[in-house]
Amino acid sequence: MDQVFHVERLFNGESFLDSVTLTIAAGKIQSIENGFIGEAPVLTGTVVPGFIDVQVNGGGGAFFNAEQTPACLDKMAKAHGRFGSTGLMPTLITDKVEVMQAAADATAQALNDNVPGVFGIHFEGPHLSLPKKGTHSEQYIRPISEVEFAVYARTDLGIKMVTLAPENVSVADIKRLVSYGVKVCLGHTNADFETTQAALLAGADGFTHLFNAMSAFTSREPGVVGAALWDNNSWCGLIVDGHHVHPTAAKLAIRTKAQGKILLVTDAMPPVGTDLTEFDFFDGRKVIRTGDRLNSTTGELAGSVLDMASAVRNTVNSLDVSLGESLRMASLYPAQYLGLSTKKGRLLVDFDADFVVLDNTLHATHTYIAGQLI
Repeated sequence: MDQVFHVERLFNGESFLDSVTLTIAAGKIQSIENGFIGEAPVLTGTVVPGFIDVQVNGGGGAFFNAEQTPACLDKMAKAHGRFGSTGLMPTLITDKVEVMQAAADATAQALNDNVPGVFGIHFEGPHLSLPKKGTHSEQYIRPISEVEFAVYARTDLGIKMVTLAPENVSVADIKRLVSYGVKVCLGHTNADFETTQAALLAGADGFTHLFNAMSAFTSREPGVVGAALWDNNSWCGLIVDGHHVHPTAAKLAIRTKAQGKILLVTDAMPPVGTDLTEFDFFDGRKVIRTGDRLNSTTGELAGSVLDMASAVRNTVNSLDVSLGESLRMASLYPAQYLGLSTKKGRLLVDFDADFVVLDNTLHATHTYIAGQLI
């Protein structure tokens, strides 16, 4: 049975439309017509494409590294769905290979069970740089081996991402990962410009949380940051929470990088959507929440309590980016990065009916996946 909505304002990914009738059938957009046609419930506010977050460690009290189950992934997706995320890449940070295998099994089961909002899995580590490890556990950082390759080669994991340090993973191994259909991101790396460029030529196509945990741009050594901003074919995740990146640095990146190649990401941890003030972490540490900031008890930033609606608001209000472009950074551009832009990231006929209703302060009031309220 068709679903029909009267929409006060709709952003289709390209332009804003006022007073339209939105018709959905079988989870897809059937039509968008000017004016309010017939009787239908009114969606008050602005309807925008659902947000897609490629770096989510936890939410709703759930932490992927602590529990590798479909129920954990469902809890994470539901928590972020409250803030407009209709798709995410559950992210496992550096851990034992047994945990990686269990996370892969949970992801495969969640995909088989059609858990709404789960697109695949993002392994952030363990093949990272010790000098740029951030809050990752040093004891689990290691070279790539056949045991990890067996996980990365699986064909039942949906979209696969791996964040690695190219100075510690060979060009041949990067090419091998790409041959398995893995999207290789560069992060937690102290590589120089040339090593980073070689990784890009080998097929790496992303940078994990630009500026954070990567070699900086300097006059004589552009580093990973310089390579990321110089390359027009790769995408960069950006955490716009006011803590990870100075607003001017974020503005400079948006001005410098090719349009469409910067994605808003959260790097979210379990407290998102909860009142949690701390949770257990690696090596006997805890992560402590102070306001909207998370730090490990050893001092490092430890992910965030950011959600995608807040990331959009911050991009508009703190970075002076237009609302349309900020929304594209949260929906269309991540869809393009993940290879989903023929069905997600815009609200057009025959696209998936994944959308968010925002109020006039850009807070999410309702989220729909395949036309179903979550």
